[in-house]
Amino acid sequence: MVTPAEEKTVLVLQGGGALGAYQAGAYEALCEAGHMPRWVAGISIGAVNAAIIAGNPPERRAARLRTFWERVSSRLLASPLARDDNSRRIFNETSATLAAVGGVPGFFEPRIPPAVFMPQGTPQAISVYDTEPLKSTLLELVDFDLLNSGAVRISIGAVQVLTGNMKYFDTAKQTIGPEHVMASGALPPGFPPIEIEGEPYWDGGLVSNTPLEYVLERGGPRKDMCIFQIDLFSAKGCMPETLFDIGQREKEIRFSSRTRLNTDIFREMQTIRRAIRHLREKVPAEFDDNPDWQILDDVSCDAAVTIVLLIHRRAAYWTQSNDYEFSRYSMEEHWQAGRADVERTFNHPAWKNRKRPEEGVKVLDLTRDLDTDPKERAL
Repeated sequence: MVTPAEEKTVLVLQGGGALGAYQAGAYEALCEAGHMPRWVAGISIGAVNAAIIAGNPPERRAARLRTFWERVSSRLLASPLARDDNSRRIFNETSATLAAVGGVPGFFEPRIPPAVFMPQGTPQAISVYDTEPLKSTLLELVDFDLLNSGAVRISIGAVQVLTGNMKYFDTAKQTIGPEHVMASGALPPGFPPIEIEGEPYWDGGLVSNTPLEYVLERGGPRKDMCIFQIDLFSAKGCMPETLFDIGQREKEIRFSSRTRLNTDIFREMQTIRRAIRHLREKVPAEFDDNPDWQILDDVSCDAAVTIVLLIHRRAAYWTQSNDYEFSRYSMEEHWQAGRADVERTFNHPAWKNRKRPEEGVKVLDLTRDLDTDPKERAL
């Protein structure tokens, strides 16, 4: 069995708006099991959760996450009138409409006057909502001095509006403030671009909704890691039956960001890098100054990486509005689903008996059987 001291624990948090409560519940269960992250990377709502985790001492993180998610879900505290799928869809759509019309407490609020009446070229003219409430919430719930102290590394992805390039803000390289977190979640046209050092940024999910590739390939020297990839959208889904289903399925495909493809490619590349490292002692000395060998040797490494996939599976009643449906009832469901998936994973023999991957990379998706019956997610 691998011990935590032998590997770095990393959290990789996908974007997904209101679904982000799943990550908070998953973190709470991870924390209770003693898996404290040394590195957290996030996109959009994943960046918000990451900032709350990295910007608080371990004993306060789950409570701060709870404070945030209870605040943003405080507009609708009622429960559905019935438990059948149709009643739940009506409840969810009503909740989403309330968020769209009235905003979300502590997160965003409608612009008054609306964007169409604002001067062209201003942030107010190119966004439906004002996200200043989120800034106030972050300043209240996140200790940015602690976040930048190096106790926990945090990486946040956003997109440069003018170039379309992905940019990662990383406490290993720079100081991160609330504006970086807000930039990562500035999804247009709802939210305004956030300016950082004169450059406007939008939501990182426009390019990639998961920072997994950054952690695996561009985050610095590779070491033994156990990465918990906590996804809010599943790439696997059902054939749409209505126009509303199409909207949901499109979001699932777009925002799942090909997690399994990324892990498959990394597994192949890491196998090659490890093979090159193992050849070091067998390469004749005359190759030491060969530029081709030097290139190969520089990219080689012997790191062993376990990637644990925790994917929020789709409930039968979900629609395309699920990522902005902020009712307290749904928030609690997402939270408990995250907890349940972590507990289910840790109780699985494949987790209990895991060892340092001999092949370099091991991918564990120990709740994938939930894909076979979407209604199993309806609590």
